[in-house]
Amino acid sequence: MELWAYITVGAIALVLALVLPAFVRPLLARAGVLDVPNARSSHTQPTIRGMGITTAVALPAAIAVAIFLPQTGDAHQASWTLTVILGVVLAASAIGWIEDIKGLPIKMRAGAQLLVGGVATAIVAILDPGQQQLWLIPVGAIAVAAYINVANFMDGINGISGSHGLVVGGFYAYAGYISGHSWMLYVGIAIALAFAGFLPWNLSRNKVFLGDVGSYLLGASIAVTAMCAFLAGVPVEYIFSPVLIYLTDTFVTFLRRLLAGERWYVAHRQHVYQRLVIVGLSHVQATVVVSVATIVVSVLGIVAAEGGNVTRVIATAAGFAVVLGYLRTPTLFQRYLRSRAGRGVTLGE
Repeated sequence: MELWAYITVGAIALVLALVLPAFVRPLLARAGVLDVPNARSSHTQPTIRGMGITTAVALPAAIAVAIFLPQTGDAHQASWTLTVILGVVLAASAIGWIEDIKGLPIKMRAGAQLLVGGVATAIVAILDPGQQQLWLIPVGAIAVAAYINVANFMDGINGISGSHGLVVGGFYAYAGYISGHSWMLYVGIAIALAFAGFLPWNLSRNKVFLGDVGSYLLGASIAVTAMCAFLAGVPVEYIFSPVLIYLTDTFVTFLRRLLAGERWYVAHRQHVYQRLVIVGLSHVQATVVVSVATIVVSVLGIVAAEGGNVTRVIATAAGFAVVLGYLRTPTLFQRYLRSRAGRGVTLGE
């Protein structure tokens, strides 16, 4: 593996993500691209959104360069895989940008997401003679569309999406390195550093939001990478563990609202990360809780993938215990904060 090639990809993603907002932010402000608080929001003031358009330049640019850099294994297959991923992130970003600027009906938006995922899966399956099975196409379409929406639903507090991209991208880069898939290492590095570059802008005093263009980009880049990795034979523990917390948070919230007879598609603040903010944690503190849980589960996934049978069972059980613990964190922190408040101590002390 050529170290300089991976450094190049990472540098492109990080530098563009850090620099472009300085030029784009004034344009979005003049255009009035604002996020107006609603029932799902954890902020109270209209804030510039759509800054994810800069990440949607940084990430594809890094992937585009990676197509022409040294590859391990079947270079032709790797280049085509990178091309498919590039196409998906561009298409998903375009859908999100249209949603930010004009809005899209739910059916049209869902149909476009399914189409992107289905076409990408079909191309990858066709390119791999061992994976030419028609059932993979609808599964891939649903998986890509679903995670685009998961990332969108989870993009409700400052820092959470940038941190998710950084963490998942980092673990996917590791998976690419261990499994010998250079394309996955390239993409993991690009995702991690493109979203890392967005974090300072999102967490600064004059905050900006990714908007749908950025959250769709995040979900699509992770989902299509996971789909391609699965079809390439990368162990599922490497693929699934980094997204387990996001998937669980979304699924449990959806199920709870469905059983309560609520309209699941209406904006709300019932996700675990939102409830953490409601009970008293700051956006950064809630983001840290989500990120730490994701890191721990991901590490346990690696242990399960690389250990023996007994180790696999223990690590898997521990991973699910962490997930269950994460679901309980709002209640645990609420009790803790009430206890501290009763003693006259604040969380920041």
